[in-house]
Amino acid sequence: YAIGASLVSVIATSSGSAAAYVKEGITNMRLGMFLEIATTLGAVAGAFLSTYIPAQYIAIIFGVILIFSAIMSLKKKNLQADPVSSKPAQILRLGSFYPDQGQQIQYGVRNVFAGFGLMGFAGMISGLLGIGSGSLKVIAMDNIMRIPFKVSTTTSNFMMGVTAAASAVVYLQRGYIDPGLSMPVMLGVVFGAITGSKILVKAKSKSLKIIFAVVISILAIQMIYKGLSGNI
Repeated sequence: YAIGASLVSVIATSSGSAAAYVKEGITNMRLGMFLEIATTLGAVAGAFLSTYIPAQYIAIIFGVILIFSAIMSLKKKNLQADPVSSKPAQILRLGSFYPDQGQQIQYGVRNVFAGFGLMGFAGMISGLLGIGSGSLKVIAMDNIMRIPFKVSTTTSNFMMGVTAAASAVVYLQRGYIDPGLSMPVMLGVVFGAITGSKILVKAKSKSLKIIFAVVISILAIQMIYKGLSGNI
């Protein structure tokens, strides 16, 4: 029931803030829908595999990946957005613009296939552990596909709800979602998501990266602890 409630909360988080990001023009919806093909397939596969694969092992591996990602996120310099996309990204027209500090910044998209593969893995983690795996999606877009951090976080948020919904269908069919448990969780995260969306629009990318690194480090430690103790 905890995983089912978690997935419902992820859907609520995405729904609560995605509309604001789309309105501001930060979210790359075309890119998000393309990458969502991989994450949805991964999420459904992960939800089915959850019966056969011990979740504690996945949690430990996921925790280690997050710690490594947090370090890489802090070490990466804030480079100027590259407006040139790779050939596959040009064919799919994945590059776009986003508003930042009163300016329209053009950016390109690179390493499309590597990013697509990691999105499938992120979806599988979501289905196995009942989380949005948004951190892995941000890492894939920011570090691999070379997308600006603000665009990565908002597009990831938009995608999380769809990924979680794909997993939630499987858990709902199995009777693992309790409305009495999920409803209060959902109400709380919607309020937080709407508040956070207003802060992100005005925040600087450097500050967001530090917050992101701290949050995923805490999540990583929590995941590793739960995996080692078997409380997952």
